[in-house]
Amino acid sequence: MKKKLIYSALFVLTLVYINSFFTRQIVAVLGVDIREAFQLGNLQVGFLYGTAFSVIYAVAGIPMGRLADRISRRWMIAAGLLVWSVMTALSGFATSFSFLVTARILVGLSQATLSPAVYSLLADMFPPEKRATIFSLYASGIFMGIGLSFLAGGTIAAAYDWQIALIAVGIPGLVLVPFVLWIVPEPDRQIVRHTPSQVMVQDIKRLISKKTVQYHLIGFSMLACTGYTVLAFAGTIFNDVFQRPDLTPQYGWFLFGVSLTVILSGRVADKIAKKDPSRRFLLGTVAALGGLPFYAWGLFHSEAQMAYWMLGIGVLFSSSYNGVGAALMQFLVPSEQRALAGGVYLFVISIVGFGLGPPFAGWLMDSVFTGPYGASQSLFSVMMVCSIGSTIAFWRAMHHYRRDAID
Repeated sequence: MKKKLIYSALFVLTLVYINSFFTRQIVAVLGVDIREAFQLGNLQVGFLYGTAFSVIYAVAGIPMGRLADRISRRWMIAAGLLVWSVMTALSGFATSFSFLVTARILVGLSQATLSPAVYSLLADMFPPEKRATIFSLYASGIFMGIGLSFLAGGTIAAAYDWQIALIAVGIPGLVLVPFVLWIVPEPDRQIVRHTPSQVMVQDIKRLISKKTVQYHLIGFSMLACTGYTVLAFAGTIFNDVFQRPDLTPQYGWFLFGVSLTVILSGRVADKIAKKDPSRRFLLGTVAALGGLPFYAWGLFHSEAQMAYWMLGIGVLFSSSYNGVGAALMQFLVPSEQRALAGGVYLFVISIVGFGLGPPFAGWLMDSVFTGPYGASQSLFSVMMVCSIGSTIAFWRAMHHYRRDAID
């Protein structure tokens, strides 16, 4: 396959990933406006942002992964992109909380088609020694999309309203659909056309029986819990703790910066893996511990501008793991199970990170920590538990890696 073609495909797939997080994150950016429009609590906002999306996204990810191992991955990606773009735009016409929840569920279902198929494509198109770097280039789209949500979505909402912002965010994906069908290739691979469902279950059991996979999923899901909780309530911190809602859109600049730290993390992971491939897990430890002191300083500072800078630096560290986490799974499965492994990975990090983190933090804000820094105490409690737990998990994963790795 020509080098120019595969890098063009990587570029288009990254644009699609940017769009997926642009549409996924916008609910958190508009969370304060939606909360006021429908008279909601922080728990409900956390449910709308996290659980309503993540449960269906996670559950659908595994069968979507198996499907991507059987059919055209390119067509799966294009179909999902079309559906989530339409549903995001329709959310702008919501007149009730239940309408928003229903649209959010459908966005989650359609976005479940994306990453399992892309992980499989990238692993087919690029050699193993470049995987962490390539997967990190793709994963950088997460934070470009989130940054756009804060900057573009927040700016549109400030100029017009939250409903116009949702409609505007939904439109760009419709433009991308034909480019996916035109540019993204479908490499030759071994395909099992008719696999009984019990075989899929056996494949999943075989995968998660590996100690490295178990500790990998524990560690990276806890990092995701920190990341999604911060993203869900950054606007709440600036609004409720510091009375500076104008800082919420500006936080998007740091998310663009995370795109660079994700790429750097992947590049470093491939470099240090030349002597010992298990060392890629060290980049997870950097993400777990590197941002913690900056978050502590920012969340409890008395001055809003300093809090803004410290929270921004914290996210540069804590979210840098995304490409490395996805790439590491590909070293633990045979080629015909790559999309399924991606689905399992997304299932776990979505349930723990997206589905549990934001609503739990919202509950802590509503019911446990209710003082002036209640939101800060809630977020930092989640961060501490996740940072310590993930660090222990990565150390254990490194211990078992040589026995479990395939590539």
